[in-house]
Amino acid sequence: MDISGASAIVTGGASGLGEATARLLAERGAKVVVMDLDRQQERGDALAKEIGGLFAPADVTDAEQVQAAVAAAGEMGPLKALVNCAGIGWATRTIGKNGEPHDLEIFKRVIDINLVGTFNCIRLAASAMNSNEGDEDGQKGAIVNTASVAAYDGQIGQAAYSASKGGVVGMTLTVARDLAAAGIRVNTIAPGLIDTPIYGEGPASEAFKSALGQSVLFPHRLGRSEEFASLALELITNNYMNAQDIRLDGGIRMPPKS
Repeated sequence: MDISGASAIVTGGASGLGEATARLLAERGAKVVVMDLDRQQERGDALAKEIGGLFAPADVTDAEQVQAAVAAAGEMGPLKALVNCAGIGWATRTIGKNGEPHDLEIFKRVIDINLVGTFNCIRLAASAMNSNEGDEDGQKGAIVNTASVAAYDGQIGQAAYSASKGGVVGMTLTVARDLAAAGIRVNTIAPGLIDTPIYGEGPASEAFKSALGQSVLFPHRLGRSEEFASLALELITNNYMNAQDIRLDGGIRMPPKS
């Protein structure tokens, strides 16, 4: 699928995986809406200015805010791509050391952002894509979601996170089947250990990341955001990639406990 001159939305686009993806899509000629929380306004505005796009403050669980971002994308060109990178993590055991139960509100919040938020963006973006003119294959758009290897290898304390990402993997085929009639493809990337700002900066951070990298089958390092972006671009532009969930993890299989 040709994205030159089209618009694209990247959620969680102001940093990490989203930022790298927004940059690459812009390099390939797309007009990118960098969608992120309003607290990322300064960073998002700077990135959008650099790549010739637009920052749209939005919470992925807020239908009105997401719809506003979709409308903004449509003003820049036909919306042909959505990459869902927004998400949160949480580490809490089902019962704590003193036997206290997992906070149910925290569990619901992780599900709401990672799973419900992803679907909210899918449904609204797909509705806009449906009005596009199809290409030679009748294709009108492509969607890439972000899951995690935790969907398959959830570690101790990852009940909420694994459930949310497992849900993203689980709905990939179903949503792809739903959207086939509209000419919209859907794929999901399940990253492993990726070097993002979550690990911090400085010598201690670098030493920690180096140690983590030794657990990766090959190569013995953390993944790079640019490698995620490269796969996202391929899933968008390759017309025959559909209904797949793909691990991007250097072959790692997570043990029960880090």
